[in-house]
Amino acid sequence: MKAIVVKDQAAGTAGMTLVERPEPQAAINDVVVQIHASGFVPTEMEWPSTWTDRAGRDKTPSIPGHELAGVVTALGYGTTGLSVGQRVFGLADWHRDGTLAEYVAIEARKLAPLPGDVDFTVGASLPISGLTAWQGLFQHGRLQAGQTVLAHGAAGAVGTMVTQLAREAGAYVIGTGRAADREKALEFGAHEFVDLENNALEDVGCVDLVFDVIGGDVQKRSAALIKAGGTLVSIVGPVEARPAAGLAVDFVVEADRAELGEIVQRVRDGRLRTNIDNVSTLDDAVAALNPTERRRGKTIIRVRPRGHGDW
Repeated sequence: MKAIVVKDQAAGTAGMTLVERPEPQAAINDVVVQIHASGFVPTEMEWPSTWTDRAGRDKTPSIPGHELAGVVTALGYGTTGLSVGQRVFGLADWHRDGTLAEYVAIEARKLAPLPGDVDFTVGASLPISGLTAWQGLFQHGRLQAGQTVLAHGAAGAVGTMVTQLAREAGAYVIGTGRAADREKALEFGAHEFVDLENNALEDVGCVDLVFDVIGGDVQKRSAALIKAGGTLVSIVGPVEARPAAGLAVDFVVEADRAELGEIVQRVRDGRLRTNIDNVSTLDDAVAALNPTERRRGKTIIRVRPRGHGDW
């Protein structure tokens, strides 16, 4: 099969190459999925799991990418809940070879059914951004209707999901970003927008929940805005700044079939839009994943041509 591999952490995405690799086999409780579309997060190049296995041993050349949408082609021993020929989407294991390939072996529990009226490209854009937003808001942030959310990076792939889900839950959403991000953040539902380059973050006032995708000084300044009993939720590693009278939580997103189902149903209902900035083929993936200009949405790699199994 064709696959994108990385060998050198220092080279990052610039070191990606398209190669031929053996097709994976399904282990116990696995399925093999023929990938139609794959998502990629640039920060994967900084994750230890991209370069080493669970025991810390070097596993390069490794296949990056962890979001996928495709069709099940084989079941491992003992696998239940899915069937050959089924359309699925989900989040691949961090430590195993990923989804920038024509096939992947993945635990069945990490996948959810992909309805026939949802395109594979859309399906592949949902797992990391959607689950990160869902878990940060509802599991870790305990968001309630009527609360105020400060959503950093509100024009990005995660930020637009945070904004939409929080607003649907009855929250008032204040988005942040660069000046050029204002229009997109408001388009995806932010009630207000703060330009972090030119506006004073402190003018926002007190909020119930901060969703931090930036860290550093922005995180420290945000912590001071948390109301008593509020929460700062971060996806950028250990929280360095803790609210005086609230909670601080950092987390790593996890695969969850039920939550994926909730997210894709909202897409089908028109309550949730995905933020795809660019779609490329696997042959052109290396160039697409090394953009020459800033992108605010997802880059999706279309592994199989549109047509077979699509609507």
